[in-house]
Amino acid sequence: MSKHYCKVCASRQLPLFQSYDDRYGYPGKFELQKCKGCGHISLNQEFTAKEITNLYTNYYPRKVYNVEIFKPHVEQSSFINWFNGLKASAFRWVPRNVKVLDIGCGFGQSLGYHEARGCDAYGIEADENIQRVIDKFGYKVHVGLFSEHIYEPNFFDYITMDQVIEHVIDPLSTLRDIEKILKPGGLAVLSTPNINGWGTRVFGKRWINWHTPYHLQFFSRRSIEIAAEHAGMKIEKCLTVTNSEWLLYQYLHLLSYPKQGECSTFWLPTKTKSTFFRKVIVKLLLSTHRIKINHLITRLFDSLGQGDNFVFILKKHDNNY
Repeated sequence: MSKHYCKVCASRQLPLFQSYDDRYGYPGKFELQKCKGCGHISLNQEFTAKEITNLYTNYYPRKVYNVEIFKPHVEQSSFINWFNGLKASAFRWVPRNVKVLDIGCGFGQSLGYHEARGCDAYGIEADENIQRVIDKFGYKVHVGLFSEHIYEPNFFDYITMDQVIEHVIDPLSTLRDIEKILKPGGLAVLSTPNINGWGTRVFGKRWINWHTPYHLQFFSRRSIEIAAEHAGMKIEKCLTVTNSEWLLYQYLHLLSYPKQGECSTFWLPTKTKSTFFRKVIVKLLLSTHRIKINHLITRLFDSLGQGDNFVFILKKHDNNY
């Protein structure tokens, strides 16, 4: 058996289990490995830039999104943010009137949110479907992969990666590039799944956030601390905040779990008729969500630091460091 080493701390990695794309049907099985040193988990797979573009452009569902009904995210009250777990999203930690870059901006809803709050907003997105949004709204988006060379050094007050750092091939290189284009004292806000939360213990290999092969990196508290230090940043804040919708999605994900090479009818709905039993279960799950049981469960585990989603806020050292 060949040896593999952690991309964060360089310790030995051991095989964890094999998984496949249980959402969109990308072919193949992929091995997850866990670091003996820092607890970091990564996918034992190297993708080229071309393969990543193909993965997100042709398999992710944004190709069917209708730009005519596009709506940016909107600001919510503090209570709604807390009760619904909306601050699981990195963009909601960004204040008004700052210069911000959203790496992996998806379909651009965060950029509209920032612009409405007086920010000078920029985005980067590998999925070429974002071009339709750029053409319609004129957002400042670089279509392609992130690199420090796209922007001037010390350019941004805030940089966000909303469920994105887990998608990158080389997390240390990515964080170093982020540090270079942040202003001294600037903040990087990262949201990413928590491999040590309650979800992995309960749902095991069918945990919603393994999301193979799109998720390549899974951080522990220790591995993000090491990564931040290597990148010239320090951890300003580390907490678990989980969107209450995630638990509903987890249940629906289990209900629609596909065979290898097939698409999930939850993540990519089809016109296939559901069975009576399945319709009843879906209605029960939706009713449970409407009466806020999922919200109470997610708030409880977040308060214990065991939620399914990390929010890491990293600070670039200022000039006096």
